Amino acid sequence: MKKIPLICVVGPTASGKTSLSIDIAENYGCEIVSADSMQVYKGIHIASAAPDIDEMRGIRHHLIEFLEPGVNFTVADYVDLADDVIADIYSRGKIPLLVGGTGLYIDSLIQHIHFAPCDENSEIRQRLNSEMEQYGAKEMLHRLEKIDPETAQRLHPNNCRRIIRALEVFEQTGKTFSQLLVESKCEESPYDYIVIGINFDDRQKLYERIEKRIDIMLENGLEDEARISFDKGENGGSGQAIGHKELYPYFKNEISLEHAVENLKTATRRYAKRQLTWFKRNTDINWIYADKTDNVFIDAKCIIDEWRKKNED
Repeated sequence: MKKIPLICVVGPTASGKTSLSIDIAENYGCEIVSADSMQVYKGIHIASAAPDIDEMRGIRHHLIEFLEPGVNFTVADYVDLADDVIADIYSRGKIPLLVGGTGLYIDSLIQHIHFAPCDENSEIRQRLNSEMEQYGAKEMLHRLEKIDPETAQRLHPNNCRRIIRALEVFEQTGKTFSQLLVESKCEESPYDYIVIGINFDDRQKLYERIEKRIDIMLENGLEDEARISFDKGENGGSGQAIGHKELYPYFKNEISLEHAVENLKTATRRYAKRQLTWFKRNTDINWIYADKTDNVFIDAKCIIDEWRKKNED
């Protein structure tokens, strides 16, 4: 069976993925498939930096803002949905364009990874939740680091749900997430893909973009959006979004708004660093350094045209 052509644009938060993906989509007749673990949720449009109607410029987007807050959504759920969406796009004569910063989603999709089934265990889950409350997220992450340092490295210390899930899977199966990931690579990918990554040679320039974006988010109503989530008591699913949870201590009158915003900027910079650490392990990525080129799109177009020509030959 002929493989489905798939263009992928990856990179850290605030690197310019949205703008580049729209330019590519307009030039090559693409529809965009989001690969962002937070953009799947409703109610966090500002925090997740989901593109608005104007930014989309008429390009159809998929897997954005379709889940209710708090709904558990796994990488396996994402791969199943994305596979179907990509097949539908291609069947209509369009080129699917995968865009996002969630490395686990992207790798699992393009490498055709299927995780071994592991049912949630209510007894183990309840005990781990109690231990999370007793010892705190950082201590539980440290426990996971001893078992599975690779998985622990990519998890934020406040991502309680995924920390607990990783520990639960290990207790059930005796295998780590990282080990299951390797074992699941049992089928050839259905995709003929090209991966373009956006990065910055001067990391400080990326951090400046991050801080500017957060300032714009606050101007656009991030505080009000986060307060709605806080008032609803959301702590799972979308409640883990960077941009909301950092403001919760401010809503509790524990810190000032200025302190909360600084915490948010720090957390986002650290998240971008973790994203880059993840992506740099992928030797298939064609990197474009946005601060060393006159035009990111032209560079990306050269990469895509060369890939298409190779396939035609």
